[in-house]
Amino acid sequence: MFFLNYSTVIDPLLRDIRAYTPAFSGMKAGDRALDVCCGSGAQALYYSRRGVIATGIDLNPNMIELAQRSKKKSGLRGVSFQVANAANLPFQDSSFDYASISLALHEMERTTRDRVISEMKRVVKAAGALIFIDFRVPLPHNAYGYLIRAAEFLVGGEHSRNSRDFLARGGLDEVLGRNQLSVAKKGYLKGGTIAIVKTGNV
Repeated sequence: MFFLNYSTVIDPLLRDIRAYTPAFSGMKAGDRALDVCCGSGAQALYYSRRGVIATGIDLNPNMIELAQRSKKKSGLRGVSFQVANAANLPFQDSSFDYASISLALHEMERTTRDRVISEMKRVVKAAGALIFIDFRVPLPHNAYGYLIRAAEFLVGGEHSRNSRDFLARGGLDEVLGRNQLSVAKKGYLKGGTIAIVKTGNV
């Protein structure tokens, strides 16, 4: 049931973000892009529609199965999905021009965030870029902001603890600064509640 809800409820809510990300990032046909913690595969499929050679990874085999079904339905060939750990990516150094992660860092424990970013840096070329999408800090006091606060509280457990830590420590600005990544471009979506950041990989 969760996977049905993900594809029928969550993915439609994020459709504008998925469509915006390739152009924001500067991706062009023939580039190689990795989407980390890809979930249903929606972001990687948007990359592929622009002629980008896209790969999506997720630790949850059920999500990868959902992504594979979406790929088959789309008829796209320049995209692939596989089960993999974002903190230990199964790719050689400098394999991609871009690596992205959407709304997943806030769910992770602090040291895991750092490890995932380290792996993204490793597999992206020196001239490439990393793309991060996550909650803006501080969250605006508007309808979207209150909805996010409520959803993160209701999830509970480790997810909520990690999310509170992410927000309390400054969100993406703090995480990227700690990992020595310089912001090249930044934007905000969904009423200013979602930050999208492009960094260089140097």
